[in-house]
Amino acid sequence: MPIQIGQKLESDFNNPLGLLRDCHRRIERFLDMLIRVSDARDGAQMLPQQISAFEKALDYFHSAAPKHTADEEVSLFPRLRQVPGGLTALDCMAKLESDHQAADRDHEKVEAFGREWLEKGVLDPRRRREMKEALKRLSEMYGRHIEIEDRELFPLAARILPAEELAEVGREMAERRGAILRS
Repeated sequence: MPIQIGQKLESDFNNPLGLLRDCHRRIERFLDMLIRVSDARDGAQMLPQQISAFEKALDYFHSAAPKHTADEEVSLFPRLRQVPGGLTALDCMAKLESDHQAADRDHEKVEAFGREWLEKGVLDPRRRREMKEALKRLSEMYGRHIEIEDRELFPLAARILPAEELAEVGREMAERRGAILRS
């Protein structure tokens, strides 16, 4: 994404909670792209710019989104469970993990039907309906899920996790992406 004057710079691995929030914005943008193209073309042949945008969104959810889930479930949530203040969020984290599993199932459908649409040029009515239903569920789930993380869980983590634990979350996130962490 090109940088625009006045645009807020994205966080880096030295600010893992900010980076997780930035990832939420990407999830929202790419999901919106899938929904807009799906609604606009309704299973019919996509225009070249729609094909490009749709592929890019599918690729994002195929490769980057699982890393985001691991950032939360493998790096952040276990650390929150280890500190006394994090125990208040146990039910919340269980619900978020359940959301991740439901999202995985819907993303698998969207991926399969979306790739078929790109390959064949059209999508039959049954698959089109199933894909739209999966996209609707994802949109509703992410709306709630992201709100909870951005407004409740991440601020809690910022307050109760020691700086060295947050730094370790950032290091793990960088490793997951094959990135070099700069101090």
